Amino acid sequence: RAEADGRVPVIAEVKPTSPTAEGTRADDPVELAEAMVEGGAAAISVLTEPTHFGGSPEALTRIRAAVNVPVLRKDFVLDEDGMDVVEADLLLLIVRFIDDLEGLVAAARERGFQPLVEVHDRAELETALEAGAEIIGVNNRDLAKLEVDLETFESVAPHVPDDVTLIDESGVSSPADVRRMREAGADALLVGSAIMDHGAGDSDVTENTRRLTRAESAETTASTDSRTETDQT
Repeated sequence: RAEADGRVPVIAEVKPTSPTAEGTRADDPVELAEAMVEGGAAAISVLTEPTHFGGSPEALTRIRAAVNVPVLRKDFVLDEDGMDVVEADLLLLIVRFIDDLEGLVAAARERGFQPLVEVHDRAELETALEAGAEIIGVNNRDLAKLEVDLETFESVAPHVPDDVTLIDESGVSSPADVRRMREAGADALLVGSAIMDHGAGDSDVTENTRRLTRAESAETTASTDSRTETDQT
């Protein structure tokens, strides 16, 4: 639906804080999610991990009841018990932390989740594909060093089959980054910190979302304006 409206499909993330954030946002999570949807977010990601990200299952439940877009639960889910904590539309499964990925993918679907399987390199991509993943996210952040490199997505994306939905995760901070990842093959982008803007506690989440969802249409408009000016000179 987002692409039909000319918007880039952005999964905007409600993330009160993180190990790499410059601060914490104490805004009501429902208000944040609603602001993101107003800015054009195609879906909402909600951190439910409390210790490092300040999230909670309760926040996800409240957000899911309030917005009319799909909601992704983002947490370190390692087994079926971890799945049963709270309902969501999509569920993050991180390849490097899971022993029986195929089993968890199947278990997630049985519960009504769409599993989003996260990978960081080509070897993990193969594991995800063998497990039957249909939605794959490539995380540009090295979870060991917490460093971000957008070339991670660019190196993995060419090896993802066309029938798999491919999501770029982490490191996108500008409309230019959005265009770069879309050109590399991203069907959608999951963005947290650039929208939450933890360093500026009163940053406009709606506008932060909008500038990313409109990244491609803004470029087209700018290009058209530039050609018009050239034609008139």
